[in-house]
Amino acid sequence: MIDIKHLQDWQGRGETRDDLIAAFPANALAATLDRDDKEYRIGDALPPLWHWLHFLPIHKLGESGYDGHAALGGFLPPVPLPRRMWAGSRLEFLAPVTIGRSAHKRSTVKSVTHKSGRSGDLVFVTVTHDVYEDQKHCIREEQDIVYRALPDPNVPTPTPPHAPTSCDFSRKIVPEPVLLFRYSALTFNGHRIHYDHPFCVGTEGYGGLVVHGPLLATLMLDLLRREYPAAKVTHFNFRALAPVFDTQQFSVHGTCANNGEIELWVAREDGALAMQGTAQIKDKT
Repeated sequence: MIDIKHLQDWQGRGETRDDLIAAFPANALAATLDRDDKEYRIGDALPPLWHWLHFLPIHKLGESGYDGHAALGGFLPPVPLPRRMWAGSRLEFLAPVTIGRSAHKRSTVKSVTHKSGRSGDLVFVTVTHDVYEDQKHCIREEQDIVYRALPDPNVPTPTPPHAPTSCDFSRKIVPEPVLLFRYSALTFNGHRIHYDHPFCVGTEGYGGLVVHGPLLATLMLDLLRREYPAAKVTHFNFRALAPVFDTQQFSVHGTCANNGEIELWVAREDGALAMQGTAQIKDKT
């Protein structure tokens, strides 16, 4: 049984991290995404979402949990459910994060809630992140983390919704293990579902290595940047609907809506809608 009142004692808990925004992570991610960007240097602005390569929590190897994440009970509450996934985020890009500058991130546990679904108990933890350079507020983010039980083999897996079949632009992605390895390394993500196939399939019951949720979100905005290189993203929100595995290629899609909005989504090869989001842009042309 989930003791939600105990877990809610973590609401309001905060932590801060400082980082010097170096050029190497941006250049490494550009190479990982097969971009033809010029070399990122001091003074350049980070592309949207690339701040996720910074302010990384570092824990000793001996402090890892069974799944490779840091053991719970510190900043995040000790939710007694084994599966942990990044369910979505809502971001506002207020000012550029600049390579070569020192930056500061403040994180706070906003809420902890419990739900019961067809697959069992679900615990949602929402965390706010605010990124500053000096006193300049650069990024405001709310991140949703979902915890759930291991799948019951006697309960059918819910069928994800179908992805839209028409779009204005798209790109196919082959989720080879090197892509997942590089992104795990760049984000210091030790979660074993992204690289340990026996653990991912045999212990957590997935259909293959899991493509990182933030990588899918990054690929959605990367697609937007390829289509509209001069556009400035001011807002972006996304939510994950179904896992993407390394066993099948997937595709990223976009379509233009009204008032500078771009609808973005990730479609699995079987037609399932894996992630959807909306970006607000300006200066598209």
